[in-house]
Amino acid sequence: MANQNNKSRFEQLREQYRATLKSQDTEEHIDLAFYRPIGFAWALLAKKLHVTPNAITIASIFLGIGAGICFYYPELWINVIGMLLLVWANSFDSADGQLARMTKQYSRIGRILDGVSGDIWFATIYVAICLREIVTSPFFIAHHWVIWVMAVTAGICHAKQAAMADCYRQIHLFFLKGAEGSELEDSDDLRRRNESLSWSKDFFKMLTSKFYLNYTLQQEATTPALQAMRRELRKRFGASENIPQSFRDAFRRKSLPLMKYTNILSFNWRCIALFVSLFVAMPWLYFAFELVVLNILLIYMVVRHESICRTFTKELKDGKY
Repeated sequence: MANQNNKSRFEQLREQYRATLKSQDTEEHIDLAFYRPIGFAWALLAKKLHVTPNAITIASIFLGIGAGICFYYPELWINVIGMLLLVWANSFDSADGQLARMTKQYSRIGRILDGVSGDIWFATIYVAICLREIVTSPFFIAHHWVIWVMAVTAGICHAKQAAMADCYRQIHLFFLKGAEGSELEDSDDLRRRNESLSWSKDFFKMLTSKFYLNYTLQQEATTPALQAMRRELRKRFGASENIPQSFRDAFRRKSLPLMKYTNILSFNWRCIALFVSLFVAMPWLYFAFELVVLNILLIYMVVRHESICRTFTKELKDGKY
């Protein structure tokens, strides 16, 4: 009987763990093997202690800042401490989303805060790398401006890469799990929601809403074919729940191969590249990785996804669905 009870408890935990995942389609292998199980453990503890997802996100910000500070120093053992802090921060970044799904504590503020936390980590890391290079590297000592230009350009590219990876992941989830399983937004809907807010009465909510609207507008501006497909879907089927399952399945099949690229443009592979650059004592290589490798992947992903959307829009107009 005890073995049956233990097995039942294990099955319950396994089901609860699976419910905290976004989807098998969009989860990254390193996350599934490492961060998600650790994040689930943190989420269970946080739930027991009545800690909110946003509190975990804020804690991750301080850990990420600590990691960045450690990367300023050329001593490898200090860098390793920073690496461990960054891994810890990302386990919290996993835990906040898992806790939100576990406890149904979803909020736009939480989604924005989750995105901003990663930006703060990497802004600290970029500054630390620049300050380190201009006091340790003979080339950058003589040419300060080069490392700062690399960092600023890499930071802009990083923001674009992360935004587009999030966009393609959310549209995939939209067709896989429906509107309730995705955080896909529409700028027109966001504007309508903002009409009821005022700067005097809802300053913080208005500020975050404006920030989120701008984020969504940038995603939409980069994906004209995707937006045309969404307009055609609304024209033909109205509400999202009326979209035929045949279309959902067809889009998922075409979109699925691109999910590996959205994962590469997210945290884990950036982190690997960063750690390698620190181990070889050339942290500027991380900027080169973002500027060359990740931008090539971004361009390929955008071009390929837009081509897929144009094909589906034509099929919709031809009455295939």
